[in-house]
Amino acid sequence: MHHSATPSPPRPEIALSWRRSRMSGLSPAAPEVRVDPDAVDTGGRLATAARPVLAELAAQLGDAAFCVVLADRASRIVAPVVGGGGGLRARLEGLGVVAGGVFLEETTGTNSIATVHEVRRGLAVHGDEHYLEPFKRFSCYGHPITHPVTRRLEGVLDITCLSRDDSPLLGPFLARAARDVEERLLRSARVTEQRLLAAFQVASAGRRGPVLVLGEGVVLANPAAVELLDPVDHLRLRELAAGLSRRGGGRAGEGRTEEVALASGRTASVRFRALEAGAEGALFTFDDPEGSRRRGTAGTAGVSVRPPVAAPGTPVYIGGAPGTGRTARARELAAGAGVPLIAVDGSEAAALGTAGWLAALDEAAGAARSGGGLLLVEEVRLLPDACAVRVRRLLERPDRPWTALTGPPAGELAGGAAALAAGCPERIGLRPLRERTEELPSLVRAMVRSAGSEGRVRFTPTALAALAGHPWPGNLRELDTVVRTVLERRSAGDVTPADLPDGYRVSPRLRGMTPLERAEHDTITAALSACGGNKLRTARQLGISRTTLYSRLRALRITA
Repeated sequence: MHHSATPSPPRPEIALSWRRSRMSGLSPAAPEVRVDPDAVDTGGRLATAARPVLAELAAQLGDAAFCVVLADRASRIVAPVVGGGGGLRARLEGLGVVAGGVFLEETTGTNSIATVHEVRRGLAVHGDEHYLEPFKRFSCYGHPITHPVTRRLEGVLDITCLSRDDSPLLGPFLARAARDVEERLLRSARVTEQRLLAAFQVASAGRRGPVLVLGEGVVLANPAAVELLDPVDHLRLRELAAGLSRRGGGRAGEGRTEEVALASGRTASVRFRALEAGAEGALFTFDDPEGSRRRGTAGTAGVSVRPPVAAPGTPVYIGGAPGTGRTARARELAAGAGVPLIAVDGSEAAALGTAGWLAALDEAAGAARSGGGLLLVEEVRLLPDACAVRVRRLLERPDRPWTALTGPPAGELAGGAAALAAGCPERIGLRPLRERTEELPSLVRAMVRSAGSEGRVRFTPTALAALAGHPWPGNLRELDTVVRTVLERRSAGDVTPADLPDGYRVSPRLRGMTPLERAEHDTITAALSACGGNKLRTARQLGISRTTLYSRLRALRITA
C-alpha cells in the first residue's frame, strides 16, 4: 500500500520533475487529464509515420501485459493504446490514457510521457517515482521522437507495464522503435518537400504578385513575397493556416481571404488554403495594391521613418543611448519639413574651447535662422555650463531657429543639460535596439539601401533571426557596422548566417533552436516585454490566439 507522504525520489531528474509538479499546484491524489479527442490528428505526419511501427510493436507484444502509447508534440495521445493484455489497457484508460488525453507535468505529474516531453530525452519512471498515487503501481519508459531534419520534437513514445513486470530491456526496445519512427519521418519529409515545391511552382507560374508556401520547417517565397514579408509575419500566417482546420476550411483546395496587418505596416489581402494531402503545408497569395496602408517605412541610417512628432519651430529633445539613431532622427525631422539640417556637436566643446564653440553655435544658429533650417545641438550632456547657458538663452529668444537637442534619455540628465531638455516642449525617446528586434528586418533593409546594395543583396530570414538574438550594446551603430561588414564580403545574393561575423551567427541563448524558432522566440519575447508580461495583451499584439501563444511559450522554453 502506498501513502501520499513519500520521500522525494533520489534521482535528480525525478526530484526536479516532482518540484515542477508541486509548483504547479497539482495534488498527488489523482490526475487532471484534459481529454480532447477532436484535437487528435490521426492523418498527420507523426501518426502516419508511426502507424506501421505501432502495428509491428503490437504483433511483437501480443497479449503480454505491456502497453505502448504515442503522444504528439503537445503531449496529446494520438493513437489508441497498443497491447495491454491482462486488463492493463483498461486500467490505463481509466486514468485518462486514451486518444486525446493530454499528459503534461502540471496535470499528470511525473511520468514518462509528461516528463520526457518536458526534458526532451529518454527517461524511465519506476513505481514510487511517479508523482501521482494512481500511477505508482506502474513502471514506464518514454523516448522523444525528434524530426531528423528540423530537430524539432514531434512526440513521445511510451511503454508501460505493472511494476512487477518491469525489465531493463524495455528502454532499448522503445528507443529502437522511436528511431524507426524518426526514419519514416525523414523519408516522409523528402516527399513532403517535393510536394511543397511542386505546389509553389504551380502557384508562382505566370504570377508577379507575392506567393508563399509554409510547411513544417519549410518556407518557399517568390521575390515579391520576400520583399513584402518579414520573418515576424510567418507567425501570424501560420496561425491563419492553423485556423483553416479549426473552422472547417482545411480540405485541400478550399481556402479563405483575410485582410492582414504585416510587420512592415502594410495591410494586405491574403488568400490562403491547405495544400493537397501529403504536402502538409499552406499556400498564401497576396493582393498588395498600390496605396497599401503603412505605419512607417525604413529611412536614413536604418531608422524607421515616422511622421515628425515635433511641429517645425518647436524645440525638441531627442534622447536615447549612444547608437540608437538620435542624429538620424533629427535628419528625418528636417527632411520631413523640407529644410536643411545645420549641426554643432557638444562633444567638440572641449577641443574648441568655450569661445570657439560658442562662435560655431552662433554661426550655425544664424544659418538656420536665415535659411529656415533645423539647428541640431548634439551631445548636450557634454556642454560646459557657459555653453549650456547660451543654448538655453537661444531657446528662449522669440526669433530662435527651429532647434533639436540630442543626448541620453532625459531622465539621466543633470544640471545645465537637464535644464536644456526641460526647455523643449517636444520629446522623442529612442529605445535601445535590444527592445526593438521586431524592427530589425526593416532596419537592415534600410541600411542595405543606404549602402547602395538594394536589389542585389538580401538578408535571409535565418540571418535576420540570428541577428535578432543579440543584445546589441552598440545599438544601430553596431548593427550598421555588421551590415557594412557583410556587404564588403558579399556584393550580391542572399546573406545567410554563415555570411555574418563570427560572433553574430547564433545567439548563445538560442543554440539548438531552428532559425525560424529563434525568430519566433525573439518576436514573442519582445511582445511580452512591451506588454509587461501580460499574455492576453501579448496575444492580441501578435494577432494570435492565447492557445497558440501558450503553445509557443512552452515549445520555445520562454518563461514569463
